[in-house]
Amino acid sequence: MYRKTYACIRESVLTENVQNIRENYPDYQYYFGVVKGNAYGHGFHVVNALAKGGINYLAVATADEALAVRQYNTELPILCLEPTVPEFWDEAAKQNVTLTVDSLALYQQICATVQSPIKVHIKLDTGMNRLGIKDAAQLKAIFDLPADKNVQIEGLYTHFATGGTNDPYYDRQLACFNRLTADIDLTKIPIVHADRSLTLVRHDKPAAVNGVRLGICMYGFSQSVAVPTGLRKLKRDWMMKKQGISPCHFGNPLQLKTAFSLYSTVLTVKSVKKGEFVGYGADYIAPQDMTVATIAIGYYDGMRDFKKVRIGGKDRTVLGELCMDMVTVTADENVKVGDTVEIFGNEIPVRTAAARAHTSAYKVLTGITDRVERIYDET
Repeated sequence: MYRKTYACIRESVLTENVQNIRENYPDYQYYFGVVKGNAYGHGFHVVNALAKGGINYLAVATADEALAVRQYNTELPILCLEPTVPEFWDEAAKQNVTLTVDSLALYQQICATVQSPIKVHIKLDTGMNRLGIKDAAQLKAIFDLPADKNVQIEGLYTHFATGGTNDPYYDRQLACFNRLTADIDLTKIPIVHADRSLTLVRHDKPAAVNGVRLGICMYGFSQSVAVPTGLRKLKRDWMMKKQGISPCHFGNPLQLKTAFSLYSTVLTVKSVKKGEFVGYGADYIAPQDMTVATIAIGYYDGMRDFKKVRIGGKDRTVLGELCMDMVTVTADENVKVGDTVEIFGNEIPVRTAAARAHTSAYKVLTGITDRVERIYDET
C-alpha cells in the first residue's frame, strides 16, 4: 500500500454483532446475511466472519456478486435478490446460488431451461411496485403446476418499504402478503422471509415467517428510535387511531458496534496568508493567516462533504470544494506530513459523518470505492 488511504474492518465486531442479533431475536430459523454492495462497502472478505456469528444463508443483488462471494465461502447457500438471465442459470446450479422468481413466466422459463437441480425463491410484490408477483392467481398458478424434477421452490419472500412506525404501509404490506398467500400452504415452503433489519426490531415476527434478512444491523446499526413523548406522542397516537397503525417497538436490546473505520494521511502542510484562496473555484478565502493540510483522499475514494476530519485528536475543518483525489483542511503547528487522518471511525462515528454530509450511513459505507484498500483486523 503506497498511498496510505485505507479502511480498517474489524471482523470480530461483525461476528459479535450477528451473535448479539441472534441472541436477542432467536425465533428465526434462517438468518440471511445481506452482503450486496460489496458487503455494504466492507468487502466480501467478511462473509466468513458473518457466518462465524451465525449467518446461515447469504444474499446478494446480482449474479456477478454471487460468484464473487463464492471465492470466499463455498459452503453457505446464496440468494440472488434480482432476477437473472438464462445464461447464468447453469452456473447458479453448480455454485449453489438460489434464483429469485418474480413472475409465472420466469418460473416456467426456468423449469423449461435448467438441466440441473436448482432452488428458487418466489418474490411477492406487496406494495413497493419494484419486483415481485402481485396477483394471487398468478402465484397460485405456480404452485398448481406439476413439480419440476430440477426446480425446487425453497422459499417465498417480500420486502417491506418502511418500518411502519409512523405510517400505515407496513401494516398494509403485511395484509397484502396474507391475501396473496391465503390459498398457499406456507408450512410446505421451507423458507418464508419478509423481515429486514428495520422491521426485525420494530415488530413482532409474523406468524408464517421463519427467515430474516439482516442488512445494515449486521454492520453496527440497531435501527433504534426514541420513544415518542409530549407532542410527538400525541401526534403518533392520533395517527395510529386515524390510519390504523399497529403498535411497534421503539428501543431495542441490541448492543452493536461499527466495524468500518476510514483513514488517510497528510500529504502537505503549508501556510496561507489572509486573502489567499484554497482549492477549486477559489471558494474558500482565508480570513486570516493560517495553516492548512492537504490529505490523500477525494470524492473518487468516496469522500463526501463530511465537514470535519480528525488529526492529532482534534477536529479539522474541510476547506473549499472537494477534489477527486485530495481534500484540504485546517491545521496548526502540531500537524505534520505523514500524520494519520481519521475520516470516520473511533473518534468520528460514521453516523456523525453521514449527518454532516446530509446523507445516510448506507450511502457513506457503500460509497467508499475500490481504490481504498480494505485492511482486515480479526482481533
